Amino acid sequence: MRKPRVYDEIATIYFYIIAFILISFLVLLIGYILYQGRESLNLNFITTAPKFMEKGGGIGPQLFNSLMLLIVTLVISAPIGIGAGIFMSEYAKPGFLSETIRISTETLSSLPSIVVGLFGLLIFVNMFHWGYSLISGALALTVLNLPVMARVSEDSIKSVSKNIKEASFALGATKWQTISKVILPSALPGLITGIILTSGRIFGEAAALLYTAGMSTPPLNFTNINPINPNSPFYPFRPAETLAVYIWKINSEGLAPDARKIADGSAAVLLIIVLSFNLIARWYGTYLYKRMTGEK
Repeated sequence: MRKPRVYDEIATIYFYIIAFILISFLVLLIGYILYQGRESLNLNFITTAPKFMEKGGGIGPQLFNSLMLLIVTLVISAPIGIGAGIFMSEYAKPGFLSETIRISTETLSSLPSIVVGLFGLLIFVNMFHWGYSLISGALALTVLNLPVMARVSEDSIKSVSKNIKEASFALGATKWQTISKVILPSALPGLITGIILTSGRIFGEAAALLYTAGMSTPPLNFTNINPINPNSPFYPFRPAETLAVYIWKINSEGLAPDARKIADGSAAVLLIIVLSFNLIARWYGTYLYKRMTGEK
């Protein structure tokens, strides 16, 4: 009787230590990045364009490109990924087809991002003649994010209680009404988690974008909102260097005298944006879940 209790106490202490180490590591890492980039956390750095081989450049275009790439990629990948999750959980019957799709998804998720970048270079940049562009980068990131989005969506939908679904059918609802009005609202927290995971990767990805979105940004006219005008920031076929790519480039080239300061500031801004996006998405997901399930 004594040994199981001893083992239980040892396991409890072990897991508390693991949690403490993990949290401490995250706090130290985040604190270090923010501390190193503290001098650049100002409006001028965030809104101005970088300077070539000069001090004092900002990250305005790169930050805008990162946000644009996030929006375009989510617009493409979220409906497809959630749709794939609904198909796998509600429509696909166990068998060769579903197993093939599942294995293909898992294989795709294990591909290195540099390989996906080269795939995007061959298909979107060269074959479709879209060049290094925003849309090429967004499609390459879609290839990277679809497996995660589909798998998280499938697991979230499968976790919804069968009693809820059967109650919906018993009230005469069709399958689609059950999915759209009952299952998806119940699975919303998991779906939000999937979107957050993929969004973090969009912000932080660099290798795949080197070969698709490019490492430059043309002069943009932010008063021009016409998406078919090449000078517009919303033109999808223009090069779109993101913040993560810019951090890599300025660290590797080091042409600016204050390259280290710019890189530290860029990393701090990137971290703050990812944290803010995660917190806002979780807050809004919880709010939406309560509204749709009648808890509020």
